Amino acid sequence: MAHKIKQDISIGENLRALRKQAGLSQEDVARELQLRGLTASREIISQMELGKYSIRVSVLKAMKQLYKAEYDDFFADTEQ
Repeated sequence: MAHKIKQDISIGENLRALRKQAGLSQEDVARELQLRGLTASREIISQMELGKYSIRVSVLKAMKQLYKAEYDDFFADTEQ
């Protein structure tokens, strides 16, 4: 039986802030991720930003490039 992993740190607020800093809409991000062969939709991006959908490492790597950010930026001000 598969077990769900409970998310312990939410980076949703940082995802939203970095996206806006990059001047991208959720639709823009979803489209760019799809062009890179990653499964994404505006709804999934929204759910990630709300902390309701766990982000895959491949998506985080792509967002790092899209947002021209560092990994530390995604985890800034999160409680450990």
